[in-house]
Amino acid sequence: MKKLPILFVIIISATGQIIAQNKDSLWAVYSNKTQADTNRLKAIQAIAWSCRSNKPDTAIILAEQELTLAQSSKQKLYEAKALNTIGLAFMNKSSYPKAIDYFLKALKINEEIKDRQGIGLCYINIGIIYYYQSNFQKALEYYFKALKTREEIGNKRDIAACYGNIGIVYQQQANFQKSLEYFLKALKIFEETDNKQGIATCYANIGIVYVGQKNYPKALEYDLKSLKMRKAMSDKKGIAICYTNLATLYNKLTNYKLAILYSDSSLVLCKQLGDINEARYAYQDLATAYSKTNRYKEAYENHVKFKQLTDSIFNADNSKQLSDMKTKFEVDKKEAELKIKSDAEQEKLKAVASEERKRQQVTISAVAGVLLIVVIFSLFLLNRFRITARQKIIIEKQKQRVDHAYEELHEKNKEVMDSIHYAKRIQTALITSDKYIDNALTRLMNNN
Repeated sequence: MKKLPILFVIIISATGQIIAQNKDSLWAVYSNKTQADTNRLKAIQAIAWSCRSNKPDTAIILAEQELTLAQSSKQKLYEAKALNTIGLAFMNKSSYPKAIDYFLKALKINEEIKDRQGIGLCYINIGIIYYYQSNFQKALEYYFKALKTREEIGNKRDIAACYGNIGIVYQQQANFQKSLEYFLKALKIFEETDNKQGIATCYANIGIVYVGQKNYPKALEYDLKSLKMRKAMSDKKGIAICYTNLATLYNKLTNYKLAILYSDSSLVLCKQLGDINEARYAYQDLATAYSKTNRYKEAYENHVKFKQLTDSIFNADNSKQLSDMKTKFEVDKKEAELKIKSDAEQEKLKAVASEERKRQQVTISAVAGVLLIVVIFSLFLLNRFRITARQKIIIEKQKQRVDHAYEELHEKNKEVMDSIHYAKRIQTALITSDKYIDNALTRLMNNN
């Protein structure tokens, strides 16, 4: 399973910085209806935004309250912010159709009020969803739209983030040269602005690109750079990612001892963080390393753990949800409403649907054919059984007749034999014996 590069989602989304206040004080401002609507909207927006990743359901509820207040007070800017926050919360719940619906609504309002910052944010978020859907061409289209708005505004941090995400799409398309070009552009800006998080992320992604090019020494160089920065920032999640990247790399370098060491180190951090996604990559690397060193028992055990974690992430419900998203995804419908949907895409969708119907028809025909064969064969067996049963009955009756005839013949034969024996006894009684005749002849001869 290919390790995915790190998206610059957090960097892009961080445009809406939350107010440096605790949630209780923010909630107090929002709850105080004597406050100006703008202050109340800022407060509820800050709270909802802070919950978008770790508590998406809460973020949705809060952002909906913000949306209601923004609509009643006719503040389009916060209406768009609320819609965008809801979209991000649904995106973090992997509810992509709903997420893109809200992003497109937010985009429409931002275009009405000519908020370039908001427009760019919507573009990048829509691009991220296309990326998650593996529609890389559309992802690039929206990333470049976002880049254009960022360049117009002149926000270097966001420009660098756009470069980074464009590089990721090219990397997924195995266009490593273009990918490296954009990662280096992003890295240059992050270094200029001293954005350590961005620099470390670029290092990690550049390392992945070099692995794709089989330039393992350069990959090792950038992985170690990223690890050094992550440790300096005490970024445990980033450190765990670096460890698994290094484990994968050392497996390719056939240094299985180090591959096992870094995988184990990653697992320690993943267990502390509860990061099962990164942990499964560590188990996968361990399974590879152990199998290459003929430690098949350990390889099997770690492969089983990898499969268990993978199944826990992509279980039957998630698989069904992903399948439903492919069939029910309404991006094109929403884009049509906003006049950003092309006829070519419509034809493509129709072709996909038509092909799917054909496959279903073929499947149904095949199943029906198999069932028909089974029925015919069953009828044949039933008919043979009936014939066999009738033949058995006939044979039984014939046997009974033969047995009866034999018994009658035996009785008649016995009567004949008894008659013969009786006649013989009578004959024996009537006929003079040979000894008597001889004695009579002897006496007669002597008398003469």
